Amino acid sequence: MKGFLSILFISIMVFLAGCNQPEKSEIRGKITNAQGQKIYLEELMVASIRPVDSAKISASGEFVFRQHVQIPTFYLLKLSENNFITLLLDSAEKVTINADAINFSREYTVKGSPGSLLVQQLNSRLNRTKQKLDSISSLTEIFRESPDLEARKKEWNAAYDQLVQEQIRYSTDFVSEHPFSMASVLALYQKFDDENYVVRDLQALRVAASALNSFYPKSEHVKALYTNTIQLIARERAGNLKQYIQENGQNSPEIVLPDQNGREVALSSFRGKYVLLHFWSATDQNSRIVNPVLAELYKKFRNKGFEIYQVSVDKDKALWQNAIREDQLTWTNVGDMEGSIRAVMFYNVQAVPFNYLLDKEGVVIARNLVGPNLNRTLSELLH
Repeated sequence: MKGFLSILFISIMVFLAGCNQPEKSEIRGKITNAQGQKIYLEELMVASIRPVDSAKISASGEFVFRQHVQIPTFYLLKLSENNFITLLLDSAEKVTINADAINFSREYTVKGSPGSLLVQQLNSRLNRTKQKLDSISSLTEIFRESPDLEARKKEWNAAYDQLVQEQIRYSTDFVSEHPFSMASVLALYQKFDDENYVVRDLQALRVAASALNSFYPKSEHVKALYTNTIQLIARERAGNLKQYIQENGQNSPEIVLPDQNGREVALSSFRGKYVLLHFWSATDQNSRIVNPVLAELYKKFRNKGFEIYQVSVDKDKALWQNAIREDQLTWTNVGDMEGSIRAVMFYNVQAVPFNYLLDKEGVVIARNLVGPNLNRTLSELLH
């Protein structure tokens, strides 16, 4: 009896384990003019391609692949290196492909995979646009002997630009309409050529990266997209600062924010003094640790022409005001209680605490000075 119960228990456990196994996704298809050929399934990684499986196409043109898929994953279904289609396969999907070997990459039908349909739409639209752009580009060579070549070129350039803008709008709208689809990753990485991405709207990129990261944080494609987005935002902020410097002839953009009493104070009001422009948060432990150090330096140098203009990135006024009282901050503290976003972007602040040291004319002469380095620099300047 004991032996029977043990066997029964093991059988039940095996059955339950089998039930817990995720159902395999299936790619089934029929390809004409490919009987006897091999077809390959490869996973499209961030920077490489991983072979997954291969199958022989039957005499009737049929093939099948079965694959465990946990999150939406990009695959290449290949007849050869230059003859393939891109699929976006989700868990347990049953996908059906119908195509002809000759036009395999350009003309095929896909059913049972919404993501793969979106990928097909994206690729087809961009391919059509590229073909039209290539046709326009070739006209210059065809009509190079034409007496009205220059007039024609103006028309062709206008048509070319219109096609580009239409494609940009299409792809940007696609990303905005499908922020939670992995197909948006493909849209964001599509290019007109080696140098020019189709989607150039940083806001669309931000929204998609944030949405996808919340849904698929383990996806390598999403991780790469999220990292690239952060880097682009940082470059944009740096570019904003550079542009401001070029346009205004100075490298310290103006900041006008309210202090804890609601009185607006401008950074430029401290011209004639050395100013430490310091970004902080009342809720950030490192910021609070730095405050006593700043208090000592302020006490030491304030009568020698030194000021601190401290910008809060907080959103809770009560916490900010309490921190000012608790840390006994006697210098100028400002913040709009909305993160002081404009000031943060202008000065390309990635994390707090962070500071810039400005000279008497408002020129940035040092950045992110801390502890002994800040004391040493101020001692040299204000001896």
